[in-house]
Amino acid sequence: MFLIFRRSRISVRSVILGFSALAATTVVSTPSESQVSVPFPALTYADFADLTLPSPVVAHVRVTRVVRLKPKQAPNVAPGKSRFFVEADVVSLLKGAGGVPPAVTYLVDLPNGPGGKPIKIQKKSEFLVFASPVPGRPGELRLSAPDAHRIWSPAEGERVRQLIQESARPDAPPQISGIGRGFHVPGSLPGEGETQIFLQAADGRPISLNILRRPGERSRWAVALSEIVDDAAEPPVRDTLLWYRLACTLPPNLPPQSLADAEAAYHVMIRMDYQVVMQGLGPCARTRTR
Repeated sequence: MFLIFRRSRISVRSVILGFSALAATTVVSTPSESQVSVPFPALTYADFADLTLPSPVVAHVRVTRVVRLKPKQAPNVAPGKSRFFVEADVVSLLKGAGGVPPAVTYLVDLPNGPGGKPIKIQKKSEFLVFASPVPGRPGELRLSAPDAHRIWSPAEGERVRQLIQESARPDAPPQISGIGRGFHVPGSLPGEGETQIFLQAADGRPISLNILRRPGERSRWAVALSEIVDDAAEPPVRDTLLWYRLACTLPPNLPPQSLADAEAAYHVMIRMDYQVVMQGLGPCARTRTR
């Protein structure tokens, strides 16, 4: 967990004992230098959702000052990384119900560059940060994860903004907390039938998977976010919040307890229909090392 220091130069000096040459470790940008000398890996939709949804604060910030802590001042930093104290102005607040001050501070651990040397974070560099405020310390943030500090790009910012807007809607898909019972009702023709698998939502909302089989046709499935099942509903589009809630939460196989109330003759069919859903969702791809 990251510790956070206060914004003022005096409080920083009180924490960093013996730090007599502040200007020497405050990196100033020049036109020939890049923002950061090591690349940040590309993230998938699921990666962004993992960072965005639980973070109370998501902000686009511009660095005003950087202090690299010496190893003895950050003894718990992982090998191959260095810790930086960052002061930054908030360019835009993408998420933060309570708001944040116009200037913030936070600590970030970043991988060293070639030869094991600490990288350089340039003044006026812009980043996308996922964080939470430190209670009772206005302006201080604690990053949500070691990689919750990314080079700002309009494309990533827009992707995160859309995810935040989608999750804030009143009818946003709920978080899935478990799988309930599954049932199968055969049709009047051989090979015809419908399976319904109820899901457990964190907010108690009714939600179910509905799979329809008809002779000579591919099985169709959809998700109902209410007690009403729309026969014309389509599966969720990939890289949307509903897809994420399902693909990144549901287990690969239907748990045995979900068949407890179904007739034994239909257990195999219910399991097969659950696999129709899982294959339709596809894998929940992630690239982060968490």
